[in-house]
Amino acid sequence: MLTVLIANPKGGCGKTTIATNLAAAFANNGLVTTIADVDNQKSSLGWLQTRPETAAPIKGVDWGGDVGKVGKKTARLVIDSPAAMSIKETKDYVRLSDVVVVPILPSAFDQRTTAAFLAELNLLKPVRKERKAVALIRNRIRGRSRAAARLDRFLIDKDLNGVTRLPDRALYPELADRGLSLFDLKDQTSEPLRQDWWPLLRFIENAAA
Repeated sequence: MLTVLIANPKGGCGKTTIATNLAAAFANNGLVTTIADVDNQKSSLGWLQTRPETAAPIKGVDWGGDVGKVGKKTARLVIDSPAAMSIKETKDYVRLSDVVVVPILPSAFDQRTTAAFLAELNLLKPVRKERKAVALIRNRIRGRSRAAARLDRFLIDKDLNGVTRLPDRALYPELADRGLSLFDLKDQTSEPLRQDWWPLLRFIENAAA
């Protein structure tokens, strides 16, 4: 089983959107997939409740109280973590994971919080010894906006590399309302948006290998 943790102490940075789309990508690739929802808001579990029966199946487990079990057949486990995790919680979830995906928004508040979180991650032995892979994702990017340019400069100044850029599109919340993701669509119109995810998916599969 490969476990992917979606984490950032900054609320509203898109953790659940990334968690649900990743889970759907795995499920649509024929992999038995489970989402562990740690957030008190239970957004991922709510998304699963509205997911059509015709969509690729994804199991949901509630880890709000404590870490629970997942099915033995699970090939991909996606952990949707809460905002403002404690250091102990961060250590515990990183220990369980193979890949940590960290979304960052083009905002000064997000940049400072995310930089501090990445520094905290790098103090953890499994990350420092490169036994756990960390993927930084530039999320909700608006083309050639000044905010996007500032984020790029910020990452360069901090010597950080983003795995991919995910654009800000109304399609994401529209699909989420129906329990769906980009990877449940088969139309050519949404294909360019799916292509933005391929670098992250390749990064995760390389970690699995």
